[in-house]
Amino acid sequence: MCFVFVTIVTAEVFYCVCFVCLLCDHMFPVDVPLDAAALTSASQCYFASLKSTPTDAEWFELSQMSKVKISSNNVRSLQLFEDVSVATLHLPDDPQQVVALYLHEKWWSVDDVLRTSSEWRRGLVSVQSIAERLIVFLLSQVVERCFQEEALFLLHPRTERLKLLWSEGEAVGFYSVKHKGVLCDDWSGRCYLLPVLDTVLVRRSRRRRGFGLKMLQDFCSSFATEEFVGLSTPLSVSMLAVCRTFLQQHHEHRERLYEVEAPGAWSQRRNIWLNIQLRDSSTGDTEDTRDTEDTRDTEDT
Repeated sequence: MCFVFVTIVTAEVFYCVCFVCLLCDHMFPVDVPLDAAALTSASQCYFASLKSTPTDAEWFELSQMSKVKISSNNVRSLQLFEDVSVATLHLPDDPQQVVALYLHEKWWSVDDVLRTSSEWRRGLVSVQSIAERLIVFLLSQVVERCFQEEALFLLHPRTERLKLLWSEGEAVGFYSVKHKGVLCDDWSGRCYLLPVLDTVLVRRSRRRRGFGLKMLQDFCSSFATEEFVGLSTPLSVSMLAVCRTFLQQHHEHRERLYEVEAPGAWSQRRNIWLNIQLRDSSTGDTEDTRDTEDTRDTEDT
C-alpha cells in the first residue's frame, strides 16, 4: 500500500495524485476521485496533443494477441452530459464500438472501467461520483448495445437517482428511480405521485442469476413507508417474469406494486399482480417462472 499526502490545488496536481495512486494500489478509475471539469479538460488536451503526435506513436493493447493504433481517425469525444465529455478509442473498422477511454492520463479498456478494487463496492450502491455515472452511461449506451442497435435507454440526467449493482469486483447492472415529487419532464410541470422504478439493466453475461429480482427487492424496501410504488410502463416480458417471482415470494407487496404511466395518477396505474392473474387465466398459463432472470429493462417513459 502506498500513501500519498498532498494538497490538491490545481487540476494538474489532482491528476498526478490520481495517477500515482493508481500505480501504487492497482486501482481502477472508479476507485480514484474524478473531477468532471478536469475530465473534460484532460480530454481536450489529449486531442490537441494527438494532432501534433505521429500517427504511429502509440498503440493500445486489447489483448496479448491484438492491439489498436491510436490516431486522430479513431479517437472521438463521448458526451456524457452537456458540460462533460471523455476521449474514447474506437476500432478503425467499427467506429461504433468503444474499446477504451482516456481517464487519469492513460487509456483504460471498457472492461477495466467497469471494475473496482474497493472492498465496500458490493451489492447495490448509490451512484454518487462522475466515475460511477460514467459506468451507468457505458452499461446503458455502449456495453449492452449490439452492432447497429439503438441504445437501450434514453440518456439519464446528471441528477438521476441511480444504484449500481456490483458483483465480484465488477459492475453488472443498475437501476434508476423517479422519486415522488420529481418533475416528469421539463415542460409540463407535472410531478411523479409515487416512487417509480424507471429503468433496470442486467448485463447479458450476468443474467439468470437473480440480479433483477435483487434490484426489485431493493427498490421496494427502499420505499417501505410508501403505500404504493410503481414500475414504468411498458414492462418487458422478462421484467414481468421478475415481478411474478417477486410477488409470489412477497405477498405483502401484491397490493402496492403498480405498473404506471407518468405522473402516476390512479387512472394511470395498473396493479401488476392482478394483471399477472388476468393474463394467466386468459392463457391458461400457471407455470412458475422463478428461474427467469433475463431482465433487460422497464422502458423509459
